[in-house]
Order: sequence, then C-alpha cells, then structure tokens
Amino acid sequence: MDGTITGLVGFARALRHSGMSCGPARVQAFLTAAEQVGLDDHDGLYWAGRLTLCSDPDDLPRYDAAFACWFGGAAMPGPPEGRPLPRPARIAALTAADGEGEDEADEPLAAAASDAEVLRRRDLAELGEQEREHLRRMLAVLRPDPPSRPALRHRPSRRGALHPRATMRELLRSGGEPVRLPRRRRSRRPRRVVLLVDVSGSMSPYADALLRFAHVVVRRSPASTEVFTLGTRMTRVSRQLRQRDPDRALAAASRAVPDFSGGTRLGETLRAFLDRWGQRGIARGSVVVLFSDGWERGDSSVLAEQMRRLRRLARGVIWANPHAGHEGYRPVQSGIVAAMPHVDRLVAGHTLRSLEDVWSWVRRLAQPGEEEVRCA
Repeated sequence: MDGTITGLVGFARALRHSGMSCGPARVQAFLTAAEQVGLDDHDGLYWAGRLTLCSDPDDLPRYDAAFACWFGGAAMPGPPEGRPLPRPARIAALTAADGEGEDEADEPLAAAASDAEVLRRRDLAELGEQEREHLRRMLAVLRPDPPSRPALRHRPSRRGALHPRATMRELLRSGGEPVRLPRRRRSRRPRRVVLLVDVSGSMSPYADALLRFAHVVVRRSPASTEVFTLGTRMTRVSRQLRQRDPDRALAAASRAVPDFSGGTRLGETLRAFLDRWGQRGIARGSVVVLFSDGWERGDSSVLAEQMRRLRRLARGVIWANPHAGHEGYRPVQSGIVAAMPHVDRLVAGHTLRSLEDVWSWVRRLAQPGEEEVRCA
C-alpha cells in the first residue's frame, strides 16, 4: 500500500513539474478519492485525479497526457453520463515560428509550462492575438514584491542589536540579573516607485503590455507607486490603474490619456512632470523607471537637462528600452544619447522576462547604501 501511495504522490509531483498547481491539499484530496474509488478501477482513478488535481481548463491536456504516460498509456475514459465537462481552453502553439508547426497548432499542448517559458522570452511586438491573451493572463498572476527601505523607527526582533532602554528595564525588573536581552531592528517602509510609460506611436506595440505590468505593480503597492504616460503631454494614470480588474483599469487609463500613438516630446513632458509632481516630492528618493525607445522629436538638450534634474532627485533611474534587447542594438537615438549620462541602468523591456529583470533592478536600486543607512 505504501508503494501505491508513493506512486500516486509521484504522479502528482510530475503534474506539478509540468506547471499545474498541485499543492498539498489537492494531493491529499486525490489520495482520499483514489482510496474511495479503488486503485483497480482505471476509470475511477482517472476521474478522481481529474476532479481533484486540475484547477483550470488549461490543465486538462497536461493531465490527460501525464495520466496516459504514468498509468501505462491506456485510452482515456469518456465523460461520465449526465455530467457536462468544462471545455478546455485552447492556447496557441507558442513554439511555432515562420510557419513551422502549423499542423500541430490545433492539438492540445501537453507541455504548456515550456510554452509559457517560450512566451516569456518572445518580443511583445511580435505576438499574435491568442498569444497576447495568454500573456495578459500571465501578467495578471504576477506578484512583484514592492521595494522597501529602512525606516527611522525600530521594532522588537529576535535578532539584531540590543535595545538599551528595554534591556535596562528588564535588568531593573529582574534585580540586575540579565534574564532576557531584548533586541531590536529597523522597521521597513515602502520605497516609492515611479513608472513613466511612453505611449507614442513608436511604442504602441508595447503600450498595452507595459500598462498591464504597471497595473500589476500598482495593485501590489497602491500607496507607493505612481504611473504616468509620456507622449506629447504628461498624464497621471495612477488612480485609474488602482482598479482591481485589469481590463477596466486599462480602459479608464486610455480614456484619460489623450495622446495615445502620437508624437514624443520626452524633454518637455519630463519638465512638466518635474515641475508639477517630481520636484514637490514624488520623485524625491524614488526609483524611477522610464519605458521608452528614446525617439525624441524635440530638442535633445532639453531632455538632457530634465534627466539631470531627475537624477538629482531620485534614488535611482532605470531606462527600459524595448530595442535594447535586440542583437546589435546601439544607443544612438538622440534621446538615449542625451539621457545616458544620467541613467543608472539601461535595460531591455521587450519581453515578459525582461520586465521581470526591470523589477529586480528596481528592488536592487531601492536598497540604501551604507552611508544612507548610517544617516537614517
């Protein structure tokens, strides 16, 4: 019996490695259901696992393929009579490129996890409609950890420096015997993040994904995240992106932005941002991320001056350029050339993987240096 249980647990582990969310609770439910239906009943065992281990219609093709492989390749039993089953969602064949694999595009994918990894590395501007829909679902489940910084106040902790006053109180309370040594460590506060998203015509293939990424970041930390769009003018869309539903949030943001797919005046829009919001406090001590390809219609010297102002105010400045991830890219655009002396990091922003890298740099730059901790 123990060997049989080990085999069932191994089957659940194989499903988890394929990308299904088979947590301990689902595995326990599967074992209980398998014991009820009996291990000799092939059809009952199939439906016991399908009803307990599958949490999404996209899991059904992976479950069928794994069950057939794990339990001897027997044919899948049909649906039970009188019980309609959910229709599995169909995901486009993400590995097909340049017409290859068209014959397999309509077949259920047995390894959606590997296809999702391929999608994470695909250029956002080259995705088809089905792939974009799948990307939206992947963005919706992202959980970026908000960056933080040490606060001035301390909190009790099991580890850390000794708390002088609390130690003296304990000594007085215990008659001078060091029964317990209270310790403390600095509490942490969220570090403000400012996302500046270029929505001009040259950035239109990336605008939807970037704003959805901004929505995820805002939803994780609404009090410490600000989002602005750049084009021919500057528009603050933080309030619109605080809505829970991503589609409604983007619809509200698109109604608020009057210059979608227009021109680009980065220098003038940055000046408007710094004069109205940045100088007054939003940019002070913040990590600022600028999503733009660097095409500047205005005077590049204005952009250089505004980037210099921004760098003096911000904790760190990251420029995410979608073209920076392409082979052979050189930062020769006038806007990039003007901004580079005042940018801490130039990174790619053309794939979901690169957006995750952008956030890792945000968290890295949000950490204070030794001098700042000492002054705080």
